[in-house]
Amino acid sequence: MRLLDVGAGLCAAALVVGAFAAPAQAGEPSEPSSETPVAQDLRSAGWGPKETGKTARFRGLAAVSRSTAWVAGSQGTVLRTVDGGRSWQDVSPPGAVAEGLELRDIEAFDARRAVALSIGEGEASRVLRTEDGGATWTETFRNPDPRAFYDCLTFFDARHGLAMSDPVDGRFRILSTDDGGRNWRVLPAAGMPEALPGEAGFAASGQCLVSAGPRDVWLATGGGASARVLHSADRGLTWRVAESTVPAGDPARGVFALAFRDRTTGLAVGGDYRTGQASPQAAAVSSDGGRSWRQAAAPPPAYRSGAAWLPYGRGAALAVGPTGTDVTTDGGRSWRALEPGSFDTVDCAADSGCWAAGEKGRVARLERR
Repeated sequence: MRLLDVGAGLCAAALVVGAFAAPAQAGEPSEPSSETPVAQDLRSAGWGPKETGKTARFRGLAAVSRSTAWVAGSQGTVLRTVDGGRSWQDVSPPGAVAEGLELRDIEAFDARRAVALSIGEGEASRVLRTEDGGATWTETFRNPDPRAFYDCLTFFDARHGLAMSDPVDGRFRILSTDDGGRNWRVLPAAGMPEALPGEAGFAASGQCLVSAGPRDVWLATGGGASARVLHSADRGLTWRVAESTVPAGDPARGVFALAFRDRTTGLAVGGDYRTGQASPQAAAVSSDGGRSWRQAAAPPPAYRSGAAWLPYGRGAALAVGPTGTDVTTDGGRSWRALEPGSFDTVDCAADSGCWAAGEKGRVARLERR
């Protein structure tokens, strides 16, 4: 639409203590607290801006690690850092720049390999791929159907991935690759439920299509009578649908982003993206793989377009939007403000590297204050 297992968790928790928590002084008494260690650590964390020197709006973001990240955005812009954001390399595909393509999603496997999606009607929707850190790009898909409009992209691993389009002939269209994005094919529509009138995805943060594990994938919708989440357990061949609690009933409302910690535990955020419009109940949680959704007891106070689980604490996640960043430490049941400032998307790497990106070239990394 226009617009970890216990062992791994303990290791990751050690990483966040090193990254964010202020060291205690020897012999200094500690005050008792009802907060978890992760919640206390997050109170001393905030976004550290990383100057990009660009003015593009970055809605595509891939966090590889604390040192390496990719961003993609307006006017065909793609940037890459390998030094934690101290410097950025402009690796924009020349053709995308020349045509002013809107790159709304990027998925990176490491510092050299990435796949980017441009959005738009017909041939404006394309997939581009690099294997050399963005020095060269290959266009591997150009949408031939003027009725299709691709919104988001996700990968299960370095070989298998999907992209999704707004409904064509009454059903969301799914594009599939099994060779790392070199070749793509449209999947049969027989396993896809019918779309609601006006229903579509939001190309707002690259998170309207997300995956967890080797086969599970979820698709977020809005614009229809209800905001729905579709789930496939077979890499997009068949889907089941569930209504979320996020308000819809208007082209500007719905679920804008999903984040799944594993194949059962998920978050949905969204609302009404129009400036000044209220967005109550703009977050929901699922504990059964998206079969059902519960409204967050204390949701973010406004529209949010991006969400990501932090790779430690199991219940910790971030949500971002034009009016600020919120954090949860109880699995999405309640959210509190982390700090103001506009971001469109957020992503976290396994080594605790969390990045956010948005308008006017803004990119930041979560850091200790």
